[in-house]
Amino acid sequence: MNRLKPLFALVFTATLGLSCPASNMPWRSALYPEDWTPSFTDGQGRFLHDFSYAGYHNGEEPPEVVGGAVFNVVSEFGADNTGASDATTAIRNAIDAASVGGGVVYFPPGLYRCDGVLTITAPKVVLRGDGPLSSRIFFTKYEGMGYRAHITFKGDVTREADIPLVSDGMNRAFTVEVGEGNGLQPGDEISVGWVITDDFVDEHNMTGTWVTFNGKWKSFFRREITHISATKSGRFNITMDVPNRYPAKLRDRASIRRETGYLSECGMEDLGVANAVAYRDAWAQNQVHLIEFNDAKDCWVRNVHSFASPHPDAGGFHLQSCGIEIQSSKRITVMDCRMEKAQHRGGGGNGYLFEIGKSDEVLVMDCTGFYGRHNFVQNWDFGTTGLVFLRCRSRGSRNILGEMDPIGLPAYCDYHHSLAMACLVDSCELDDGWYGGNRGDYSSGAGNTVTQSVYWNTSGKGQIRSWQYGNGYIIGTTAIKIKTNMTHFSAIGTAPEDYVEGQGRGAMLVPQSLYEDQRAKRLAR
Repeated sequence: MNRLKPLFALVFTATLGLSCPASNMPWRSALYPEDWTPSFTDGQGRFLHDFSYAGYHNGEEPPEVVGGAVFNVVSEFGADNTGASDATTAIRNAIDAASVGGGVVYFPPGLYRCDGVLTITAPKVVLRGDGPLSSRIFFTKYEGMGYRAHITFKGDVTREADIPLVSDGMNRAFTVEVGEGNGLQPGDEISVGWVITDDFVDEHNMTGTWVTFNGKWKSFFRREITHISATKSGRFNITMDVPNRYPAKLRDRASIRRETGYLSECGMEDLGVANAVAYRDAWAQNQVHLIEFNDAKDCWVRNVHSFASPHPDAGGFHLQSCGIEIQSSKRITVMDCRMEKAQHRGGGGNGYLFEIGKSDEVLVMDCTGFYGRHNFVQNWDFGTTGLVFLRCRSRGSRNILGEMDPIGLPAYCDYHHSLAMACLVDSCELDDGWYGGNRGDYSSGAGNTVTQSVYWNTSGKGQIRSWQYGNGYIIGTTAIKIKTNMTHFSAIGTAPEDYVEGQGRGAMLVPQSLYEDQRAKRLAR
């Protein structure tokens, strides 16, 4: 019997290891086996979306400037790079020159003071410096800047009439079916959307909460047609570049609308930026953004950092309120950027450092957000899907209750508005945390803010507070705390409780990045 004890101990240890892997052993999620494909679903109907389509050109190539001249704002247009005088007009003239055929608006090393705003509306225009510590732009304007940005990249998207679906669009499918072709062709851009009907609201347990957009058609998936085929019944299957992220139901009058007018191939890189002013002046306006992309596609922000404004009354702050905003756009990459130290961090949408709304397949990677209200945030309205935050760092999110309140309350990165779909927080370090759940009547009835989204390999000193509508996933954590209990008020109407796997074992999760592994799999197919 004594000789059997070592053997028994070995068998017992091996068996225990299969059911409860040690924290220092590599492991895979049950929802992401080695032979995973985008159609994988477990026995309880749980699945992970393919997030690999996020970013510039669906993540298939890095952002880069192709062709075009270089326009030096100093030597060619006379911009003052000492910060002593207003450089706005000279920079605008350089932008106008680059707007004819495209090109790089180049900022040699120096400090550029702008008392006005800059707007880019032509494709293939890139603002470029020699690095965020060398080429720096600071903005002084605050009056009349509420809900505006100091640097705006702006398209002008218009949509044609409804082409109704004739069958429900299935979640994760690349196709939708319509009764008439209406002249659609491969390469056309479309939106797949539906009406926020009473049935849709009731299905999500939001009756009396979702009221702001009820009865309105909303774009959920901004796509490009890759193929069209006629069926035997005379209908048309429309194949898209990116799959659906949710069911598109006839019940909700689901349809597609052809789109035109996106601004494309524009970027901003290797620059330092600031717009902080006197503290009281910053609090006089809401939602003053530093950089905004609106109605844009296949654009980027790379290696852009905020810095302490040289305004004499800025007090070391970098931003008046908000940093980089992406609105009504698709296939945007924001990478290696750093936004921090907002002055106005109060209610009304202030202090959002990286903000995305009504946009699809946006990639925010290797970015840092420090000392905003919500450092990384999805905000306002339906229609944010396929958003990926990769290797981002967040610290010091705080809700400042008023201009005279220097302390405020702890806050989080978050899903802030209605029903963000199929988003991914991947390999992020959160020393504050991330929230998603039923926000009820807050923010004009945000209600359930997120569904079918994933926290993957998350670390930090903060907390994940997750109550997603339907299925939500927290897979692989290190140190960070988790709160998913269904007794919390944010859990109302969100059942089932979110799926948690590998708590405390994120360091050995395989793969470490879900986005990068899925992207490698897709591009190899």
